[in-house]
Amino acid sequence: MTAPGEGRDIPGDPPDPPFRILHVSTGNVCRSPITERLTRHALAARLGARAGAELIVESAGTWGHEGAPMEENAAAVLSELGADPAGFRARELLDGHVIHADLVLTATRDHRAQVISMGHSAGLRTFTLKEFTRLVRAIDPATLPDTADLAGRARALVRAAAALRGWLLAPTPEADEVHDPYGAPLTFFEAIGGEISEALDPVINALTGAEVAR
Repeated sequence: MTAPGEGRDIPGDPPDPPFRILHVSTGNVCRSPITERLTRHALAARLGARAGAELIVESAGTWGHEGAPMEENAAAVLSELGADPAGFRARELLDGHVIHADLVLTATRDHRAQVISMGHSAGLRTFTLKEFTRLVRAIDPATLPDTADLAGRARALVRAAAALRGWLLAPTPEADEVHDPYGAPLTFFEAIGGEISEALDPVINALTGAEVAR
């Protein structure tokens, strides 16, 4: 007679659900698409197929041009930086996007305020991109969970950043802003793309525990 449970696989603890990153700007045709696709590109460079399965990256706009393509100059900048702009379509920011996001990174303080005003306990997981970068730089990677659990590591990183927010202030309010290049020439888009890429680098390193080979 088989004892209860004998001969059957007994599952362990279920894995953490994927960690969701939401990038937010105004129209979701310039800054947040650049940030979304650069984040995906950088994660894939470090993690390969694990990136899309364990860390989901999306974007939306507070006044999103629903279904619109990315701005032509934004797409050009992404291509210059090695990321893929193909197939992007803008989305308007909805409650569901905020509810399901584990980390919301906005282009400006105004966007951050708009996300937080939507409720859904978003305050502790919503930062401007540059604000989050500043906080992440102050976190010792050795205090984070191992990269075997990427989602758990990412959630711990957000908690640590939120705990530091009142202690590590920006030198100026402008330091936390990524300015809108909408309607600007390609050179300005390139400057904004460079700012975003530079801000993302320490964040991606902290999330993955690895720097990309250069």
